[in-house]
Amino acid sequence: MSAIPENVVVDFIDGTLRKKTPEEYVRQNVERSLVQEYKYSKENISVEQSIKVGSSRKSVDLAIYKDEAEKSQENIRIIVECKKEGTSPKDKKEGVDQLRSYMAACPNCDFGLWTNGSNERICLMRSEKNGTVVLTEVIDFPQKGQSTSEAERPKRDQLRPAASDNLLFAFRRCHNYISGNQGLQKPEAFWELLKVIFCKIEDERSTKEIEFYVLNTEKSSSDGQLRCLKRIEKLFSDVKKKFPLIFKAAEDLELSKEVLAYVVSQVQRYSLLDSPVDVKGVAYEEIVGSNLRGDRGEFFTPRNACRMAVEMLNPGPNDRIIDPSCGTGGFLVTAMNLALEKLETQKQNTWKNPSAPSQTELLEYYRAREELLRNNIVGLDLNPNLVRAAKMNMVMNNDGAGGLAQADSLRDPITWSDEARSVASLGSFDLVFTNPPFGTNIKIDLPDVLSQFELACTWDWDEALGKWSKRINRHGEPKRQSSQPPEILFIERCVQLLKPGTGRMAMVIPNGILNNPPLGYVRQWLMDNCQILAVIDMQRDLFQPRNDTQTSMVLVRRLTDDEKSKSRDYPVFFTVTDKIGHDKRGNPIFLRDQDGNDVIEEHELDVTVIVDGEEQLTTIRESVRVVDDQLPLVPSLFHEWREENGV
Repeated sequence: MSAIPENVVVDFIDGTLRKKTPEEYVRQNVERSLVQEYKYSKENISVEQSIKVGSSRKSVDLAIYKDEAEKSQENIRIIVECKKEGTSPKDKKEGVDQLRSYMAACPNCDFGLWTNGSNERICLMRSEKNGTVVLTEVIDFPQKGQSTSEAERPKRDQLRPAASDNLLFAFRRCHNYISGNQGLQKPEAFWELLKVIFCKIEDERSTKEIEFYVLNTEKSSSDGQLRCLKRIEKLFSDVKKKFPLIFKAAEDLELSKEVLAYVVSQVQRYSLLDSPVDVKGVAYEEIVGSNLRGDRGEFFTPRNACRMAVEMLNPGPNDRIIDPSCGTGGFLVTAMNLALEKLETQKQNTWKNPSAPSQTELLEYYRAREELLRNNIVGLDLNPNLVRAAKMNMVMNNDGAGGLAQADSLRDPITWSDEARSVASLGSFDLVFTNPPFGTNIKIDLPDVLSQFELACTWDWDEALGKWSKRINRHGEPKRQSSQPPEILFIERCVQLLKPGTGRMAMVIPNGILNNPPLGYVRQWLMDNCQILAVIDMQRDLFQPRNDTQTSMVLVRRLTDDEKSKSRDYPVFFTVTDKIGHDKRGNPIFLRDQDGNDVIEEHELDVTVIVDGEEQLTTIRESVRVVDDQLPLVPSLFHEWREENGV
């Protein structure tokens, strides 16, 4: 590790220290895209290349050259101009006209890109018409080794995983464009974008020729836009048949052909299925979170907290997993992918030749994988829109969407829908991961719900016995409270979902439940019915900037009836996390050395570049700032503690 001054970044291409600005953030994302997505080598790219424009000299943000060409103005093939978010492409000094002037000054520059990140991405192509140079807007410029026509309609093997925040930028552009040009409110715009993303994934999973595309000529003509619409409508028809619980048969694409063509153009080059889980997760959850947060305490669990809890309980491929308040599925996606990794490793260890498994071995693996996804990943949520969004999240991340259903987890399971009862029942799960809704304004007061729970009873402290006891009414029955916050009832329901003796749970619990004297009966109930494995005090900013409730991640194991009757004395893992990777405004915070400089790490990155027309896998190094986040350290400390204490 080394250190750099605060407010400085290490340039991805040339390693130069540059001031951290909104414009630089956009440029660093584009640089990663050029190498990881477009397969240009770092050696073919110059940063802040000086060129002559008229009688003056200008500096272009990024210049791309042909292989082994001298880095001169005459050899520039592609120019990229990066602007901070919010810059207008019509701006007189910083807009697209600036790019046009730079391209005009470079006689062999075939393509140009102007982008401000999330809002606009404009590509220009150079051509000649009647001896005059013409710069025409196109959908994209080619990957290295690609033809112009392939950039318009990439072949299946030319779809590329998204790098860095570029998928997030694309989703934002689509969402903003739909909102601004379709006359829809942002939540409605989100659902239309969701339909198109489903169509994109359906096309990627097909073995047929790619249909999710729009050509340059189609994007700019009414007839072409209509052809694009027809292709996407056919894909959506297939989507509705495959996912009848997400999309109704009568549901249609509501986007105009013009807007749809734009949305398709922004995402057609990516492989959503092959993009890294974190890249997809950041992009998808931000768009979902900005549109679907309700007023029932639905604060989605940050990805680092999900990962910490999942790695601590360490799910295997045979574990049945549930989140009874699944939101957009963050816990479930994390747990599912870890279980799938273990399944793949297990199966590979049984193959005679791991690098070339037999057809029989592969079929066995795919059957086991399908079994895991179909039966072992379960999610319930009261909000049908969140269930729909969670299913989309699962489809983007290896599937498993079949185990998600709409249900009020706190109601009697007998009242759940057939869909929910087919996937979930009390006492049947190995693992529970959940962050239930909490907040001072949410109360559960339905008698038929409260009657199911001991924690809905009125409890009194018995000084003589030294413990809490349920208050008994004049009929000799436990007295019920008139209402109870859902987070308290969820504790009992989650324990009920676990298999006695072996079932384990990781749950986000407000610290008031763990600390307040009047709620001592909740803690007593939890200790009477569970073995407490761990309590991780989470830094207060975990749910900021939306909620500042102080919480802990609590891990428990459900006891058998026999275990409950015996006195128990055992160790518990406690730790406090002071840093969780972001501040109260949600901005990332980075690790600093004793002099206040940002700490950076050298990472190795495997990328495919094209040299002399041939693909080559190469390893490049990049310097990245280290996020100041203690949560990734907790699982290994927990597992070390378990070994030492025999837990």
